[in-house]
Amino acid sequence: MLTVALIDYGSGNLRSAEKALVGAARATSPSPRVLITSDPDIIANADWVVLPGVGAFAACMAAVGSLSGLIEAMTHATRLRGAPFLGICVGMQLMASRGLEFAETAGFGWMAGEVRRLAPAEPRFKVPHIGWNTLEGSLGTPLLAGLPQGAHMYFTHSYAFFPADQRDVAARTTHGETFAAAVRRDNLAGVQFHPEKSQATGATVLANFLAWRP
Repeated sequence: MLTVALIDYGSGNLRSAEKALVGAARATSPSPRVLITSDPDIIANADWVVLPGVGAFAACMAAVGSLSGLIEAMTHATRLRGAPFLGICVGMQLMASRGLEFAETAGFGWMAGEVRRLAPAEPRFKVPHIGWNTLEGSLGTPLLAGLPQGAHMYFTHSYAFFPADQRDVAARTTHGETFAAAVRRDNLAGVQFHPEKSQATGATVLANFLAWRP
């Protein structure tokens, strides 16, 4: 049976993400099984890998690193086998070269760039950024297929990923400054917003992910 490994490392809205992924899986043929797991064997052989994340970059990176074999299993699945990967919020940020929250912390290094605190040009734009924002850009990546220009997604974060190569940016959004709302390179994708909290537009993103064959 096809499997979606939803990574459990003690951070992220696992139950909300699971429910949303299960709903998306029902519309996929054949319908994959969604597994909340930290088992390296399951992750290494999964057909899709999803890494959620809520909280500070350094704390999430430490949590992932504390689980024996977890990073290696994700690397095997995504970088060696080519399984599609989706990072959500901090899960997306961990793909970066480094995070600058409190102190510099190395990320996975899967996509060059850094994670830094939002710095809106006007004080009326508050940090953390919480609420609905529109996606900007061509939205041509398969992950965002079928979404209209200006599609709304739900964000809650203080830091954002700024890729070194702008070709890795699949969509942008603006909250006092413009930053990546979604990134994609080869079989790796990430979203700063929470698709599991973004109603029908978020469900479309997850369905697209499960239909993705990079």
